[in-house]
Amino acid sequence: MANLSADMGVEESASKMKQYVLNKLRSSKVPAEAQEVVERSEVSDSSAARLRFRSPLSLLFASISKGNVCVAGDALHPMTPDLGQGGCSALEDGVVLARLLGEAALAEEDGNMEKERLESALRKYAKLRRWRSIHLVGTAYMVGFVQQSGNPIVSFLREKVLAGVLARSLLKMADYDCGTL
Repeated sequence: MANLSADMGVEESASKMKQYVLNKLRSSKVPAEAQEVVERSEVSDSSAARLRFRSPLSLLFASISKGNVCVAGDALHPMTPDLGQGGCSALEDGVVLARLLGEAALAEEDGNMEKERLESALRKYAKLRRWRSIHLVGTAYMVGFVQQSGNPIVSFLREKVLAGVLARSLLKMADYDCGTL
């Protein structure tokens, strides 16, 4: 019975979200065709899930790769959009992963079986991406916290002190070089 009520809650949330989007579209200069697409959509065609907080520190101990499986993209570094780095970091993952898997595939046999080379490449990937992911997720969390805080002290610090510090940090973060393929 708990699942049924949870499903109803998600369906109700999807209906509310559709209505919210329609109200926003109607109050803006969006073409009628775009509004019609949303109006015609079925609530059952969408999916909704509750957001969950995942501590950046959980990446310290998380298993990023196990055997011949690894996580990448949002599964590795879920973050709020405060940094604008989600897509970039997923592309970084792809470059690093492709490079390491390519090296493993092209490696001389030297007694190492293909499965062992693959698993070794995935462990290297996990080692290379762990700290970058922790840095991204942690920074996104802190930027979001500072931006959304209603605390007068945090607001004062945000406007007078942290703006310059954060700007330098964000520019440095965006200038990351993950190497070549």
